[in-house]
Amino acid sequence: MEKKIAFFDAKPYDRLAFDTVNSDFGFSITYIDAHLNAQTVRLTTGFDAVCAFVNDILDGAVIGQLAANGIHIAGLRCAGYNNVDFKAAFGKVHVVRVPAYSPHAIAEHAVALMLSLNRKIHKAYHRTRDGNFSINGLLGFDMYGKTAGVVGTGKIGQCLITILKGFGMRVLAYDPKPNQDYAREAGITFVSLEQLYSESDILSLHCPLTPETEHMINVQAISMMKNNIMIINTGRGKLIDTEALINALKSGKAGSAGLDVYEEESDYFFEDRSTEMIRDDILARLLTFPNVLITSHQAFFTEEALTNIAQTTLGNFKEYFDGGWLKNEICYRCGAVCPKEQNKRCF
Repeated sequence: MEKKIAFFDAKPYDRLAFDTVNSDFGFSITYIDAHLNAQTVRLTTGFDAVCAFVNDILDGAVIGQLAANGIHIAGLRCAGYNNVDFKAAFGKVHVVRVPAYSPHAIAEHAVALMLSLNRKIHKAYHRTRDGNFSINGLLGFDMYGKTAGVVGTGKIGQCLITILKGFGMRVLAYDPKPNQDYAREAGITFVSLEQLYSESDILSLHCPLTPETEHMINVQAISMMKNNIMIINTGRGKLIDTEALINALKSGKAGSAGLDVYEEESDYFFEDRSTEMIRDDILARLLTFPNVLITSHQAFFTEEALTNIAQTTLGNFKEYFDGGWLKNEICYRCGAVCPKEQNKRCF
């Protein structure tokens, strides 16, 4: 029997990518514009699985209703999973994700933010469109020879490091599990967060959101940083205490910020709010800074990434319905994908 998937927060590009890839899988996919939450979970009645994205909510109430509806598999078409209550999901719903879809896409977007902020490309574009060809106020700096600090050396962090080394930058890295063999091969140095903060000209965040990393960029961390530091975040919004960042920008401690994510992005990112007033005072304030560049969680958004996301997500569903090993299931205890050798999960 054809398995039915309720696909939430569906956008036109999602439909195109998943419909194309689904020709090899044969699922029945119903695309739903709304986010998955306690109010919309009733729409899952009669389905076999749900597909969710970063701003969908899989809390205890949603998990309980999914299980009551006979749905025991939730596929996240993203790498992050901080929107899932795993204690509630334990024993009720398997949660799978896409651990890697295109680390190059996100790393390249991080560099695009760096270059745009440094050379004021976004400002120059608007000037020349208005017939203003003055370059006053557009002064940048050579990235060659400067120090970049990279937090997190997973696949995305490593792709970024390769690019930054290509610019001739000195790269410092922080990771709770530093791979010294990789460091020697890549020509980088693992250091403490304190040293990374104090020596970096550009800081880029590529770590997951956990209780330990939430608001890791805060007043204390910023106080350790160089004056005029550039801060880039293409990871998760809550890695940064946004009010602390705003105060650093106001004082001049932070020279610029490139943000593809934001703490309270769920009401705005991926949506067209151009005819409405922005009621989030902090986001509205950020948008007033000429040295802040915000993109709407689009770092992943390449043709290759969308195809990989669709293939992995539908492959995860196929593994479940075929009764196979769910290689991309998230462990309820350690928050990672556990190897099969550990008796399926570390609990």
